[in-house]
Amino acid sequence: MMGLGFDQKKTRLPPLNHVSSLLDLPALFREHAPYLWRVLRRLGASATDAEDLCQEVFLVAHRNQATFRGDSSPRTWLYGIAVRVAADLRNKAHMRQERSVAVLPETLVEATQDDALEQQRARVLLDRALAGLDAERRAVFVLYEIEDLTLQEIADCLQVPLQTVYSRLKSARQEVLALFGETLVPGGTATLLEGSGR
Repeated sequence: MMGLGFDQKKTRLPPLNHVSSLLDLPALFREHAPYLWRVLRRLGASATDAEDLCQEVFLVAHRNQATFRGDSSPRTWLYGIAVRVAADLRNKAHMRQERSVAVLPETLVEATQDDALEQQRARVLLDRALAGLDAERRAVFVLYEIEDLTLQEIADCLQVPLQTVYSRLKSARQEVLALFGETLVPGGTATLLEGSGR
């Protein structure tokens, strides 16, 4: 063709990203939204903000789905977006003036009153411990201890070296253990998280 300024036979278009074209965002939403909401709550968002932020995660995913290369799982990719969206919220001026609630909304759990009370106390302590962690250590702790991501998935999600994830997790665990003292030692973090939606 004449007059276009380039020879079509010599011009190579970048290949289409077939991985991102296969992302089924409605299916990803159904599968991951409850987990992302919980992650956002544990990263410091209020219940109201967590709902909005969860939607924001999927809006960002929709806008950026062409950038998903398949180097990590869609779950890891979404968690990385969630961590960045939560960090953006924390950095806003209005969040510095808000106070978080002490107790997360309860889910219905059939348990004795003593067990339910103990689980509620453990959740309050966990929320207090998480609130005391800086954003980087909190993200690693939540993704590993609560959401069961592997350390490599967390490194990919946060775009940091694996060794950084190790050191942040170790530091976060030490701070959480210091707050809980002896109440956490017998069963580890998993005991604390029983009944907390893990």
